[in-house]
Order: sequence, then C-alpha cells, then structure tokens
Amino acid sequence: MKELFNRYVQDIETYIMVQIKQRTLELTPELKAKGRAPISLDIGAPTDTPPKYVIDKLKEALDMEGMHRYSTPKGEAFFLDAVAKRMKNRFGVDVDPKTEICSLIGSKEGLANIVRELINPAEKDEDKEIILVPDPGYASYSQMLLVSGGLAYPIPLTLENNYMPDMEEVLSELKKDGYDEKKVKAVIINYPNNPLGATATKEYYKEVVDFCKKHNYLLISDAAYCDMYFDENKKPCSALEVEGAKDVTLEFHSFSKPYAMTGWRLGWVCGNKEALGMFAKQKSTIDTGLFKALQYAAAAILNSEEGEEYIKNANDRFKEKQKILVDGFKKLGWKDEDFVVPDATFYLWLPIPRKYKTSREFTSELLEKSGIVAVPGDAFGKYGEGYARISIVAPKDQLHEVIVRMEKDGFTY
Repeated sequence: MKELFNRYVQDIETYIMVQIKQRTLELTPELKAKGRAPISLDIGAPTDTPPKYVIDKLKEALDMEGMHRYSTPKGEAFFLDAVAKRMKNRFGVDVDPKTEICSLIGSKEGLANIVRELINPAEKDEDKEIILVPDPGYASYSQMLLVSGGLAYPIPLTLENNYMPDMEEVLSELKKDGYDEKKVKAVIINYPNNPLGATATKEYYKEVVDFCKKHNYLLISDAAYCDMYFDENKKPCSALEVEGAKDVTLEFHSFSKPYAMTGWRLGWVCGNKEALGMFAKQKSTIDTGLFKALQYAAAAILNSEEGEEYIKNANDRFKEKQKILVDGFKKLGWKDEDFVVPDATFYLWLPIPRKYKTSREFTSELLEKSGIVAVPGDAFGKYGEGYARISIVAPKDQLHEVIVRMEKDGFTY
C-alpha cells in the first residue's frame, strides 16, 4: 500500500523523538538489569500537572449548555477575546479578536497548515518554493516543508552570530547556492529557541521584520516558549511588538509549555489580517474547531492570577533544575566557555565530548551505557552537529543521578 501515498510522505523519516523512544524501549530491559533504568533528557514537554484552576474550569464547562456542540475553526468569541487581552497584557500588542486571531489545535498544527498553504509543491529542488528555517531548529519545520513539496533553507544559528544572524547574509548564501530568492515565501523564527534556548532582542526582531517587508516575505514567529524565562528583566518579547510588524507577521502561541497542557492541544495564531484570513479559510476545510470546554478553560487561565503564579513557580523550578545540570557538567569537565547557559526554555545545548566524532555516536553510547536519553544535535539541522540537546524536565533526583552515572561511566568532556 505504500506506493499509493505521495512521494513526499514516502520520503519523510520517522520523527526523531519517536525514533529515540523506540530505541529506548528496546534497551529498557537490558538497562534496568544493570541498574541503569532510562532517564529521559530528550522530552521537550513539561511533566508537571496543569494548574488546578484550569482543570476546575474544564470540569465546570462540561456541564454548561451548548459546550458539546461544534465550535468553529477560528474559535469561540470568549476564547478570542481572552487571547486579545493576553497579547495586550503580556506584550502590549493590540490584536483584533474578530479578524486577527485564530485558534489552533496546538501550535504544531498551525505551523504545519501555514506551510502547506504557502507552498505550491514541486518535484525538483530547483523548482521548489522555499521557507527559511532556523538551524539548529525544531525538527518538524523541515519535515513540514518536505511533505508540502517545498524546500527548507537553513538560517544558521551559531555562537559566532549570537544566534541572531544577518538575514541579508542568509539570502546572499541562498543565491550563492543556486537558489532563486523570488521562490522564498516566508521566514520562520523561533525565540526562545528549541533546541538552543537562545533568545532575541527587540532590535533583532525589527531587523527581521524590516527584512521581510523589503522582500515581501511572510514572517512566521513561533513563540511557543515565550513564557518560559528565568529573569523578569529578560522577558522574551513578541515579534508583534515591533511597529508595523503586523504588515508581514503571523505569530504562533501555545498553552503546552507555560501551563503543562501538552495533551490538551491548544494554541492560537495572531497577526496580519489578510494572512490570517487565508489561514482560517483553508483550516475551515480541515477541522471544525476546538472542543468548547477546552476553550472555556483556556480562556480562564490566560489572564488569571492563578495562571501567572503557576508560570512563575514552574520557571523557578526549571531554573533550579538547570543549575543542577550546569554544575554537574562543569564537574565533568565542561567549562563556562564551552556552552551558553540560556535565560529561557528547559533546554541545554551541550557540546559533545571531544573523543566523539558525531552527535549520534555520543547520544547512542550515553543511552546504551548509562541509560541517559538525549537528542543528537544533528536532528535539528546541519549546524547542530557536535552538540546534544538536554532537557531539564526530569525530577531533581534523576538529574543528580544523571551526573553520578556519567561520572561513573566515564562521560567527561
């Protein structure tokens, strides 16, 4: 039956996180037998329970009149109003709930749909339309382009460019590689970044907005981690804070990371009215909206004191966990200059020990020998080679155990 599917789906690889999970399951009996039961540093999701307040609001909504009927793809008015209020309260950004916001079944769904809507599929690489994507970056970006018949061209995020590259230089490299700049449809940015944890300044957002205006590209801002930060003076900003950004920008937000609501599949996109209208029109042919009770609960948590307190406490815990691993890696030989400790997200971007030639060699041995599950850096793009992504969501006792195992098993820098 495989031959019945289009070649884009046939060509796609199994998602890296699924590959890692499958390999971990295969090795689990052997690892447990030698006292190395797997410790997951690969998962990019909070493991805490969502706020009690949002759970109570969901229970309350289940008995309300009309909650079990169809919603609409754009979202219920009470949800859209809450999002507009949140964008104003958190970022100082005005968005019209009637025309500039759409609900999402998680931001991943929204990103996949916008890519599909922008790209006219082509067979040959030289004919494919292009979206510029972060590298290292969320692994799904390039896969979304692949199954849409488009091409992902890398925006290199490196220590040398402070993870904020000059976009004109990226475009120049694209042309040197033989691609037509007129085939570029959009630019994806992701700050705070997965897998780096890197953040961007408002000044850099302005540079990217100006770049997209100059070349008539859509700016797609993936802001899933914007509420995961460790310093009140360094709150991540929104691309829409830049004056005139709505002329070219759609920004995608998620409930998954700040409220540990990953399984609820809730998010929103906001920004340019015309682009959002096109997005919502196509989405109306695919789904009939989010469960109203979920929207009710989500709307309640967005601007609540309970929600803000939950985010603050979660971020405080993540900062504690980050310190455990940073101190531990330094004990194992990594120096301050070897990696940047991020001010946001629950990730560490760790250079692999010098004796390993590739990221996959290191993470494979780390799993097989010590039961520590990490993600090889090359899974996030070619500029990720030589690194591993470490997630800090595991319980603190497990994070301490990670360092103990690595020391006993010879994993030093």
